[in-house]
Amino acid sequence: MSGHSKWSTIKRKKEKTDGARAKIFTKIGREIGVAVKQGGPDPTVNTKLKDVIAKAKAANVPNDNIERIIKKAAGEGSGDNYEEIVYEGYGPSGVAVIVETLTDNRNRTAGDIRHYFDKNGGNMGQSGCVSFMFSRQGVIALEAEGLDEEKVMEDALESGAIDFITDGDIFDIRTEPNDLGAVRDSLEEKGYNFVSAEVEYIPSTYTKLTSEDDLKNMNRLLDMLEDNDDVQNVFHNWENDDEE
Repeated sequence: MSGHSKWSTIKRKKEKTDGARAKIFTKIGREIGVAVKQGGPDPTVNTKLKDVIAKAKAANVPNDNIERIIKKAAGEGSGDNYEEIVYEGYGPSGVAVIVETLTDNRNRTAGDIRHYFDKNGGNMGQSGCVSFMFSRQGVIALEAEGLDEEKVMEDALESGAIDFITDGDIFDIRTEPNDLGAVRDSLEEKGYNFVSAEVEYIPSTYTKLTSEDDLKNMNRLLDMLEDNDDVQNVFHNWENDDEE
């Protein structure tokens, strides 16, 4: 069960329109730019940039786009200054929600996030109000089709993974946060391709929603958050049986 909430999110993203995919490309581009400014344009020494490039490739961002963003960010002496801010809050019926953002205007972003929570039966809380219900883990996802489960598990554990979860048509490989890059690189060398590979917030407990209003509000809250240009990732502990 520990992987299903994550995969309902991935399914939502897969079903997005071309316009929404373009928005995802833009968000990843912003993340690449920030990584370059923080650690330089060489992914062999900038591990954060290396991780974001892997994320971009998993999202099918063209290599030309990636290289162009890196060159632009490396050549800019000034430009936009984005900061990473994490917001926490409660959705309908106490669903825990964590929102990772990159913003050049924290007042605008905070106001938007607060509005989304308020509009959909929730409330934005203080830092730490829900994060204690989550742990940080590296999550590497592989499409299971055509792969041998025992072999993938053996390769994953040999590469340094700490857990292996079969989640429907996905193999969900867990790592310590700092080991994500090394495990991903090892599996890549073994010939595996990834749906995604990121450090994520994994809930320790889940919350079920039963009323139609709560279900409608939770879906709308997630849509509004994901559509915001400043929001990079949304994590939650909603146990949604319909999307397992």
